[in-house]
Amino acid sequence: MISVDGRSPNHQPIIQVQNVVKRFPVGDGEITVLKGVNFDVMPGEFVTIVGPSGNGKSTLLNMITGIDHPSEGDVIVTGQKVHTLSENELAIWRGEHLGIIFQFFQLLPALSLLKNVILPMDFVKKLTPKERKERALHLLDTVGLADQAQKLPSQVSGGQQQRAAIARALANDPPLLVADEPTGNLDSETSDAVFALFEQQVALGKTLAMVTHSRSLAARTPRVIEIRDGRIYSDSKSEGVKWGGGEGVTLSPVHSSDRRSPTPSPVHLQK
Repeated sequence: MISVDGRSPNHQPIIQVQNVVKRFPVGDGEITVLKGVNFDVMPGEFVTIVGPSGNGKSTLLNMITGIDHPSEGDVIVTGQKVHTLSENELAIWRGEHLGIIFQFFQLLPALSLLKNVILPMDFVKKLTPKERKERALHLLDTVGLADQAQKLPSQVSGGQQQRAAIARALANDPPLLVADEPTGNLDSETSDAVFALFEQQVALGKTLAMVTHSRSLAARTPRVIEIRDGRIYSDSKSEGVKWGGGEGVTLSPVHSSDRRSPTPSPVHLQK
C-alpha cells in the first residue's frame, strides 16, 4: 500500500494528524474542542495523550480510529485518510490495521473470553477456524488468562476482563493499538499489570497510542503529548525531555513532525 503522500509505509508516520479542528453543535451555536492540532507518530512509538477533562483527548482518539471525523484537517493512519472511508471500508480497515482497547472492556457478555478473542478473526477470515482458536488460546496465555478461557466476562475480575480485551485487540496482529483510559476502572496493582502488557507489545514492534488521566502512568511512557484548551500544550518528544507529570511545568508546543524516531523491524506474535 502506498500512502496518500506517495511514501512507502515503512518510511512514514503510522499516525499523521494535520491541522485538525473539531467542532460540536451546542444549542444554536457550536463549541470548538480541537483547534488546529498537528503531530506525527512513528511506527514502534508508545505515546500517551494527557490533559484536563473536556480538552479533546478522547475526541482525538476517536478520530484516529475513525469513530469520529474532523471538522477541518486530515487524520491519516497507516496511510489512509480514515475520515474519508465509508462505514464498510472502515470496518475492513480496522480489522486489518487497528486494535482498540476501551475503558469499559466492551466484551460481549454472552461469549466466553475465548470466543470474544476469536470474534475479530471471524470477521477478517484470514485464518482457518482451527488456527483462529489456536491463536486466541495463545493470546490468552500471553496475557495470563489461559486457565480462564472458557469463562464468561461476568465470571472474571475487571483486570482479567481488560487483559482479555487486550488479547482481543491483538487478534488480527494489527500494527497499531489504541487505548482509551484502559486503566480507568482498575486498581493501581492491576493498572501496573496492564501497563506492563502494553510495554511488552511495544517491545515486540507494535505502536501504541493511549489516553489516560493517570499522570504516574503517563510519566513512564517514552513520549507524552499534553492537550490543553484544544491545542498541543507540550510534546515531550519534540522538547527532547522526559515528561515528569508534574503540575505547572511549562513546555513550548512543538509539533512532533519536526523530529522522527527510527522505525523498528516489525515483530509478529506467533499464531
